[in-house]
Amino acid sequence: MASENLKELLNQAIAREIQVAIQYMWQHVQWRGVKHFAVTDEFKSIAIQEMKHAEVIAERLFYLGGTPTTKPSPIFVGENLREMLEQDIKDEENAITLYKNIIKVASDEEDVTTKKIFEDILKDEEEHHDTFTSLFEDI
Repeated sequence: MASENLKELLNQAIAREIQVAIQYMWQHVQWRGVKHFAVTDEFKSIAIQEMKHAEVIAERLFYLGGTPTTKPSPIFVGENLREMLEQDIKDEENAITLYKNIIKVASDEEDVTTKKIFEDILKDEEEHHDTFTSLFEDI
């Protein structure tokens, strides 16, 4: 089955997905201001996608014999839209780096299913990064 290294990486991914699912949903709930209506639906939509990612990764990790974490990475909601988006951009950049690493490790271990799962999730994360950087340019 999967190496302990790959299982640990998958748990890092789960912790990250839980973190941003909560973070983006709270940003959706708490953000007010002129740009509220343009931004909050994006936060909510992306938060839901992130929770679905956490579920898929957890199912894969459990299949591989690991125990999925229930603890999120540290959550940062932010006090204003600039702070929120700056953090969200960093979180997506970190996810992109982590998921490229997972893809490499899965490929090295000839785990084509995990590799495919993360290639699909990576595409979503790159889209989230693009959304947040585009929103940031407008503030």
